[in-house]
Amino acid sequence: MIAGRCQWLLIISGAMTNSTYTADEKTTLRAGLDRHRDAVVWKLEGLDDEQLRRPMTPTGTSLLGLVKHLGSVEYGWFVSTFGGEVEPLWFDPYSDEDMRADQGETTQQIIDFYGRARAAADRVIAERSLTALGKPSWRDSEVSMRWVLVHMIEETARHAGHMDIVRELIDGAMGDHRPG
Repeated sequence: MIAGRCQWLLIISGAMTNSTYTADEKTTLRAGLDRHRDAVVWKLEGLDDEQLRRPMTPTGTSLLGLVKHLGSVEYGWFVSTFGGEVEPLWFDPYSDEDMRADQGETTQQIIDFYGRARAAADRVIAERSLTALGKPSWRDSEVSMRWVLVHMIEETARHAGHMDIVRELIDGAMGDHRPG
């Protein structure tokens, strides 16, 4: 069971508060991203390694593979795009290796990778304005921090939705956020 292994990830993000609903644009966007990031981590809680790695679709989608992918895109869209320091990857993020947890990595390695990616992305978000421009190495045009925040809310929410379904198939647990 990994309940304790994910708890620290939830601590690094800010909880939604009433003041979040009337905050400035950047704070609002960040709170929306954190809500979906926290749902991703919550979907892992209480499962063992086999359940986290179990392919639940014909294409091999697993909970842990989705977390690995989300760590990869946090580094790519936020950190690499805006000139931050990206840690060396042990997998090819431009292939389906970033969606699978089967290159000999441990569950803890992937969970820690996601935590480091979130922390690195948060530093970049804090240091730049919404109008700051960056250029992803895989694109021909620049993007604004505002655009990347919106895109990553969409990306994270999309995969959190996949995780809702995968988790329900594994043990019947449902919901888009931790109760309470």
